Amino acid sequence: MRRLSFLGLAGLVVVVFAALAWASPFDEVIKRWSKSKEFADKGDYLKVTVTYYSSEYIEALVQSEAEKNLWTADEMDLHKYQLLKTLNLDETIPVEFEFLVRGSSMHMAPFGDQVGLWLGGKRYKPVDYDPRLNFKVTDRITGLVHFPRYDEKTGKDLLEGVKSVKLELSPGIYVAIRASVVDFIWDIARDDPGKLFTGKAGSKLETDRLIKRLANLNKEKQECEKRLDELNSEIASIEMRIEELQQQ
Repeated sequence: MRRLSFLGLAGLVVVVFAALAWASPFDEVIKRWSKSKEFADKGDYLKVTVTYYSSEYIEALVQSEAEKNLWTADEMDLHKYQLLKTLNLDETIPVEFEFLVRGSSMHMAPFGDQVGLWLGGKRYKPVDYDPRLNFKVTDRITGLVHFPRYDEKTGKDLLEGVKSVKLELSPGIYVAIRASVVDFIWDIARDDPGKLFTGKAGSKLETDRLIKRLANLNKEKQECEKRLDELNSEIASIEMRIEELQQQ
């Protein structure tokens, strides 16, 4: 009996090590950027999982999907391009929320007032988020939330020189939360978002951005030319009237 038990244990160890061997080398990186907190009180339960889309996380995510699907280099570049475009990473800081509720329903509307991202000692509200996060939650819901990437007045990159980011969630969203503040902190000192914009995917994304910028500049140019025409017309009318008055 002992021999059988030993053999069973040995078999289990082999299975575990085999599973570890087959695990994606990117899984640990992916898990590192996702943080969870759980809250329970009198039959009500809430689990909040927040994922910060760092450059390391995105690269690992793309590589992991490429490995699972046996993609070619071109297919991987296309997937990365589509992902970066969806995340709007060149203009915002994306964070993904997942809420799991058991018991009383959860109400978070307006969600933009319930969450903030701290960067360099200043708190920033979302510039955009999945509208489903405004709905009543009775089970599970996920959604992307986008925070500003650049200072609205100066245009400075808000991540420049920042060593850590803290995401703060209002405890008023659910009855089971007793803490005064619910927060999640990530160390981003060694994370370089610029790495994502290298290669074919980055070049294509930059091309899209420049085309969009060019369209905006052409629109501004047309508005300026229209205004200039109006000014020239007014100047001509004034000069003509002055000449009439001088001839009297």
